Amino acid sequence: MENKSHALVAGLFAILLLAAGLFAIYWLGGVKDSTNDYIVVTRQNIGGLNPQAQVRYRGIRVGKVSDIRLDPEDPANILITISISQDVPLTQGTVAKLNYQGVTGLAHILLLENGRSSEPLRPDAAKPPRIAMIPSLLDELGETGAATLREARQVLASLDAVLNAENRRHLTATLANLETASASMKPALDNLNMTLLQMRKLLDERNVANLSAAVGEVGPLLAETRLAIGKMQVAADKFDVAIGDPSANGAAALMPRLNEMATDFSLTARQLSRVLRILEDSPQGLVFGAPALPPGPGEPGFAVERER
Repeated sequence: MENKSHALVAGLFAILLLAAGLFAIYWLGGVKDSTNDYIVVTRQNIGGLNPQAQVRYRGIRVGKVSDIRLDPEDPANILITISISQDVPLTQGTVAKLNYQGVTGLAHILLLENGRSSEPLRPDAAKPPRIAMIPSLLDELGETGAATLREARQVLASLDAVLNAENRRHLTATLANLETASASMKPALDNLNMTLLQMRKLLDERNVANLSAAVGEVGPLLAETRLAIGKMQVAADKFDVAIGDPSANGAAALMPRLNEMATDFSLTARQLSRVLRILEDSPQGLVFGAPALPPGPGEPGFAVERER
């Protein structure tokens, strides 16, 4: 009877030990969720990505990487098998992207929606659906940096071709000529500034007022002078008639002298008329003097105008 009790206790202990082992295996292994397999296809470098790496959908952990291999049909492709929970709503517009976690550099796959299609992606155990992988941020920066370096190299080569030894000599000569021209222009600019200052002093308010008053007085003066010239012309006509009349007593004897006086009188009238015409054309001559006549042939400063 005692042997039977010992056998019963040993059996119960073995059963409990087996149950504890099964429970430990179940607890350590975790709850197995139902998953579907998908294949991510890429041609880019996937350094840092290993099996059992995380798979995240819009930042949420939804599965893991189960296998990484080369495509037997096209060795340029890398096939990454991922196991995703059945509850994840993948669509035809789902794309994958290689992402890196924090400062550790551990890579994981991030699933995103590009919005091109909302049709659900149907899982198939015999032939898992394929998901395309888009370039990561590092890949985009690498490609952009390489393209930028190539363009910079081309620009430097073009610049080196433009700035060859001969062009550098021409550029140096041009800069020297510009420096000489700017140095020669400085005296002219100084003279121009002095001339502008003198013109400003000359055309102050007082001189402008005097010039306006003189111009206002020239008008009546010209009218009176024109009237006097008309009267003098009438008197000269009458005097010529009187001299040419043979009935005038003693007038014929004074003919030569009177002709000379009439000639002088006409010359004086013409000169006075020319002066008045000049004043009428340029009244500022009363203040600044008569304008200088252009030099004639043989005089200093004479230049022949070329026909255009």
